[in-house]
Formats: sequence, structure tokens, C-alpha cells
Amino acid sequence: MSKSSSASPNLRDGDGDLRSPLIPPAAATDGYSKPKKVTMDQMFEKYCGEFGWWQFRHFVLTSLAWALEGIHTMVMIFADREPDWRCTTTGCDSTAKSMCGLEPGSWEWSGGSATSTVSEFGLICGQKYKVGLVQSVFFAGCMIGAGVFGHLSDSKMGRKGSLTIVCILNAVFGCLTAFSSDYWTYTLFRLLSGFSTGGTGLCAFVLATEPVGQSWRGVAGMSTFYFFSTGIAALSALAYFFQSWRDLYIASSVPSILLVVLVLPFLHESPRWCLVRGKVDEAMKIMHKVAKSNGKTLPDGVVLALDSEVNDDSPNCQSESRELPNGSLLDVLRLPLTRLRLFLAVAINFFCSVVYYGLSLNAVNLGTNLYLNVALNAIAEMPAYLLTALALDRLGRKPLGIWTMWFSGIFCLAGSLMKGDGMWKVVRMVCGLLGIFGIAGTYNLLFVYSMELFPTVVRNAALGCATQASQMGAILAPLVVVLGGGIPFAVFAVCGIAGGFLVIYLPETLNRPLYDTMAGMEEAEAEKPSILS
Repeated sequence: MSKSSSASPNLRDGDGDLRSPLIPPAAATDGYSKPKKVTMDQMFEKYCGEFGWWQFRHFVLTSLAWALEGIHTMVMIFADREPDWRCTTTGCDSTAKSMCGLEPGSWEWSGGSATSTVSEFGLICGQKYKVGLVQSVFFAGCMIGAGVFGHLSDSKMGRKGSLTIVCILNAVFGCLTAFSSDYWTYTLFRLLSGFSTGGTGLCAFVLATEPVGQSWRGVAGMSTFYFFSTGIAALSALAYFFQSWRDLYIASSVPSILLVVLVLPFLHESPRWCLVRGKVDEAMKIMHKVAKSNGKTLPDGVVLALDSEVNDDSPNCQSESRELPNGSLLDVLRLPLTRLRLFLAVAINFFCSVVYYGLSLNAVNLGTNLYLNVALNAIAEMPAYLLTALALDRLGRKPLGIWTMWFSGIFCLAGSLMKGDGMWKVVRMVCGLLGIFGIAGTYNLLFVYSMELFPTVVRNAALGCATQASQMGAILAPLVVVLGGGIPFAVFAVCGIAGGFLVIYLPETLNRPLYDTMAGMEEAEAEKPSILS
């Protein structure tokens, strides 16, 4: 028997037995002999709150970047528009639909040559294709930027760091565009602007939605597009007051500067990104702030862990030797489960983008006031966002994705069958509006759906790839629109219906957790009978 056990039973310190521990084990660890590991979703649900004041404030401030993407994307509608013109000589035919057949010097631009790039750089008649070219170049830049910043935000730069960089680049390239001396310089700066714009919405979306609990994630993700549409509507007002295309580019760059200076310093990095990068202490600090702001208390003895580590019996849940993930596209392609999802997400995003941007660009042929028309198109998308947000957690991601694409495709098909003018022209316009209504809901849904299909470690890399496919659709859309007649509507119908069929092969993600690692997702999905269920 040891010496401690042979001590006199009468030895006491006040009322306490000297043989008793000063701190009972249960009190020291809140009932656990070692820290209790919980996943991010579990911590939000049990301790911090899934969507309290902290998440609301963080979501609104972060999503302001979506308004910037809407501005930088659609500014081309006003900067590259063809202004009104008028005859200056008696030999000029004022009833002509185009000035291309008129004698040089017999006409002039109504607002002067500085009104748009078309009037200043002479992008008319045989040079008109350059307007579509510069728009396609912008979307090509978006495609490149989405891939680059999708990878950077998953790796060492993080979500907040990547968002800061793209907002700074948006401001710089937007201002430089205003000083373009010729068309090709203008095209170069639009390419660079597209490069930074392509990463803006992607980084903002993930940063805004990752700190949201599972039950609120769908609604929050769907709500980001309200900011995008609001940005487009605000751009219409901005363009009305800044009639010169150079002034408009400078004015549209100011909001990016304000966001960097007044908003981004008050945002936190995504705790999910901190966790998968091994920065558990930093993630825990953020979670303590979330709990405090939401009026809750994070108990001692609870620590964040990756989903693959929650059931790990290792006493050191914050092992320094843990290998940090690369978060590259190759990691997505190595696993058959995520590889199939990636291919489907790429194809669906491509088809959706062809329809969305195609119908949006086709609206300029309505012959109405351009400023009012763009604003109404942006406002018309908002009911689609609302309805899909309300139905998202009731119908599920998969059925909603199928039917919104088919809804748009059916009305595009109807529009392609409407011939002639008069009443049929109005019917085609209505078909186009209903097509935009349906595809806007799909476009919104795909960001939430795509985010939930992939684990945190590769989420932005996969989303970046899907966004690149979306930009490829945007590049193709103007080329389809110029075909004229019923062909564009027919192409949009095929894309919408085909995209709906592809959604059938994706799994439902409603009420499924956001997995942190490939292993955690693979283990969970292995319990299901099919990855396509």
C-alpha cells in the first residue's frame, strides 16, 4: 500500500479531506476527461446560434461585394451602348434605321462622341463586332479570375484576404479603364476588370455563408443575389447621372474603394477556413465572438474539430503534425464522388449561364428606355429569388433546380415559336421575362447547391471551376443573341431543358451537413445506397 493511502484519516484542512483532489475531474472538464470535439455545424446548433446578430451583420456586410459585382459586370451595357444620332445635312435620310449607308459628315451623335465607347472608338457598321468582342473578353477574364481566386481563397490567402484583393483590383482596373486611349487598351483593361470581378462574388458568397448554421444556410445563400440585383438597379441610376462612359467607369469604381476602407476591416475570416488550415485557436476565438454577440455562452471543454476527427480517440485534437490540405482542383478530381459532382456542376452552370445572360442581353432589343429597362430587369429577378428561397428548404435543392430550369426552358421554347410583330412581339417579350424569372431562380440556387456538394477543403476550388463554366456560358451568350430571329430562344430552350435533366443526377443536400474534409464526406456518403440518391 502506498504512503498516501496509509495517512491518518483524521488529517483535514478545514472541512476538506486531504485525500480528495482540490478540483473534481468532472468540474474541470465539464463532465469529460478530455476536450469534447464538435464539428462546426454542431457548435453553431448547440452553442453559438445558427443565425443570430453576428451572422446577420457579417452576412450583410460581406454580401455588399455582390452589389459591386453587379455594377462591374453590367456597366458595359451603358458604356458600350450605341447612342442616338441625327442628320446634319439635307441629303441625310433621317428615317434610316442605321447610319451605315449615309454619307460621312451627314450625321452626328446626339450626345457627342464621348457618350460611349461605340461613338468614341467608331464601333459601328463593319466594326460593330468589336462591341461583342470586348464583352466576351470581359467574361473570359471572369472565367480566369474565378479559377485563380477560388484556389487562393482555399489555400493560404483565405476568404477575407482574397475578397480584399479582388475589391482593390476592381477599383484600380475600373479607374484605369476610364483613361483608355483606344479600343485595344480599353479591351485590355476590361479583361483585367473581368479577372478581378470573377473572384468577387465567389469569395463573398463563401465568406458570407460558411459561418451560418445548417438550417439557415440555404436561405442565406439564396439572399446574396438580392445584393447583385440591387447593384444593377443602382448602376442604372448611376449611369443616368454620369452620361459619359469615362465618368461612369470612375463613378462605378468608387463603391469598391469604399468597401475596402469602410467595410472589410470589420469582417472576420471564415472560421471553417481557419479550422481546415489547422488554425483551431483562431477559429475558436471567432466562435467565442459569435456566441457572445448572439447572447450565448460557449462552454469550457468544447473544441472545434474536423468532421473526420470528431470520432478520433487521440488525446491531442490539435495535433501539430496534421497535414494541411492543398485545396486544389486535383483533389476534387481524385475522388470519384466529387469528380462526378464537379462534372455535373460544370455542365449545369454552363447551361444556366447561357440562358441567363442570353435572355438579359436580348432585352436590349425591346426598344424601351435603356436605364428603365435595365432597372426593371433587375427588379423582376427579385421575386424569383424570394420564391426559390421560400421553397428551398421545403422542396429541396434538387427538385427546385430541375423545375426552375424546365420552367425557363419551356417559355424559351414558346418564345422561339412566336413569329411576326404586333401582338406576337409582346408575347415574345413576356416569354423572355418569364424565362428570366425561372433561370434567375436557378442561378441563385446553384451557388447554394454547388457549395453544399463539396467539402470545405476544396469548396472554393470546386466553386471556382463551376463559376468558370458559368463564365464560358456568358462568353457564348452574346454570340447566340446576334443570330437573331427565333434561334436564340430555341438555343436557350435546349440549354434550360438539358440542364434540368442533368440536375436529376445530383444528390439532394437538404439537411445535410457541410463536410470539412474529403474523408469525412466520403464516410458519410458511403452509408447511403447511391451517391446519386
